[in-house]
Amino acid sequence: MENNNQENNTNSTHENSSSFKTVSNPNNYKAVYEINDKPKKKSNFVKNIVLPFFSGVVGCAVVLGTCFGVPTIRNQIMGNTNSNTSNNSFNTQSTGHVDQVSLSNYSDTSVYVANKILPSIVGIQIEYNVTSMFSIFGGSQSSTATASGSGIIISDDGYILTNNHVVSSNESGSYYQVSEATKVTVSLFNNETKYDATIVGTDEQTDLAVIKIDATGLTPAEFADSDSIKVGEFAMAVGSPLGLQSTITCGVVSAVSREVTYSDGKTYTLIQTDAAINAGNSGGALVNSEGNVIGVNTLKLTGNDVEGMGFAIPINSTTDITSQLIKYSKVRRPYIGITGMDLNSETAKKNNLVEGIYVKNVETFSSAEKGGIKIGDVIIKANGKDIKTMDELNEIKNSLSIGDEMTITVNRDGKKIDVTITLGEQP
Repeated sequence: MENNNQENNTNSTHENSSSFKTVSNPNNYKAVYEINDKPKKKSNFVKNIVLPFFSGVVGCAVVLGTCFGVPTIRNQIMGNTNSNTSNNSFNTQSTGHVDQVSLSNYSDTSVYVANKILPSIVGIQIEYNVTSMFSIFGGSQSSTATASGSGIIISDDGYILTNNHVVSSNESGSYYQVSEATKVTVSLFNNETKYDATIVGTDEQTDLAVIKIDATGLTPAEFADSDSIKVGEFAMAVGSPLGLQSTITCGVVSAVSREVTYSDGKTYTLIQTDAAINAGNSGGALVNSEGNVIGVNTLKLTGNDVEGMGFAIPINSTTDITSQLIKYSKVRRPYIGITGMDLNSETAKKNNLVEGIYVKNVETFSSAEKGGIKIGDVIIKANGKDIKTMDELNEIKNSLSIGDEMTITVNRDGKKIDVTITLGEQP
């Protein structure tokens, strides 16, 4: 039946040239009847009814027998008997069946991880002095400011790992200056007692710091091997965002070894996650499905078009830094003592030099000066490896220790010269 050709006059009937009669009814349905204009002859009952009936039955039997005898036709009619139609799976045309995922398993994982890691995460409150350089009354004015962050307990006797920027915000602007933290307070999980903390050591280069409280019997976090984590695995961020202590957010590892350049120009190699990280999460833990720490939550990307892009320092890269901060209150790094500039092929050609690192300055009494490196040299190799950037030079240097010898090849006035230096300690 069709409605799109409905006659306007629903009470009219007419005959057309094709010998069909169209009857339009008040219910807007169109029915088509066959009209035979010639009178029919009387026929025998067996001939006209019984015989055609049995012929039809036989024909149907033949057709059905053929169809069910051919497997592909049978399967199309009956469906594949191997298809799993239970409540635990569903079928897709392209991949067969896909098992349903039990959300209770995910929930159980989150509960287990939270219960394990939360006793090892602390809230940190910091007080600073902020000095205003100018005021309408002249002179300067000071006031107290507060901030909050998170930390990870790394020993049962009170050592806590956090970010440098959480406890060390010595900075200045055109109209103000912020002091080092004047007071650091730590809050433990499910413990109303607040502990005064001391800053053991800080390292601006890695954005890590260690603080300590006078307490024993704490629950140190367990560390995972962050070099073995995989994209897509479970990740939980734990900390005190916006001062809300013991907050967890869940997601996955979005990327590993992601290079991110911070607003101060430093480039970090970090773990990326979509677990929500907000102000105050800094210094807290990013943990895996076993409740073991894989990273230290450090920063996030923000903007109108940004969502779910947080980053953590891989925990493997923190262990040596942490031990040095506890032992020396700083990180002892090997030091060459030059200021260099990367020369690409275009810049080098314009200045009649070779590609490499142009030495702009050599510090007095440094390892470089003692070894014979001069201003104007172009460093092209370090320990026999071709290099063209300061990052490559620092990577080789940082793989060595204070007191180790290092061979640096320079191009000086078109000649290659090998210089051997003994690495000193970075001031």
